[in-house]
Amino acid sequence: MVVDRLWDEQPAPLAIAPSILAADFAALGAAVSTVERGGADLIHVDVMDGHFVPNITIGVPVTAALHKVARVPLDVHLMIAHPDQFIGAFAAAGAAMISVHIEAAPHLHRTVTAIRALGVRAGVAINPGTAVQALAGIAADVDFVVLMSVNPGFGGQSFLPHSPAKVAAVRRLLDAAGNRAARIEVDGGIDRATVADVVRAGATILVAGSAVFGAADPAAEVGRLRSLAERARQDAAQP
Repeated sequence: MVVDRLWDEQPAPLAIAPSILAADFAALGAAVSTVERGGADLIHVDVMDGHFVPNITIGVPVTAALHKVARVPLDVHLMIAHPDQFIGAFAAAGAAMISVHIEAAPHLHRTVTAIRALGVRAGVAINPGTAVQALAGIAADVDFVVLMSVNPGFGGQSFLPHSPAKVAAVRRLLDAAGNRAARIEVDGGIDRATVADVVRAGATILVAGSAVFGAADPAAEVGRLRSLAERARQDAAQP
């Protein structure tokens, strides 16, 4: 799978994942094409059900439609209650990555195993108010962790300032579990002012919604975020 390069390449490549939650829903195909032209590595699909989070967004049919037009993999973030009931449908719709919330999946190991059995990269998302230690029991088994840097439910929120420290704590937890291959994705408030801090802390997958689709030139904004992320990584590598 194309998405496997994010795990196979070393060091872990930086990936920009524009979130279509912030795009024009009347022209999602055009929005995807625009950010792909700018070099987007993934398309982030926020699925919300109005129960786990206070908003309703999109579901399986729109995900399937996006899969038909997207040239890069779909990163599907299930912000829903009872995610086990839907992972098969989203995998069939074309998701290359599926993340479920630790707060919504009571049998998390079984859920992660089921996602992987479908040939999909399995992630666990964690809300700002949930302690990093809650991931200890699943840290050895995930492909990636989605760290929410805003409270989930709506786009355009401000980045929570404690997030970089939490990224670093997640990295330490994953490494201690022997899972150095696991990636850290940060979702919420990523823009030119915040992207460097999370990269220096250990994030490699960067979700940006309003910063990209609210820009005058979304394609160019993808490139700007990548440049800032790459510069931050280079600075962090300096002795």
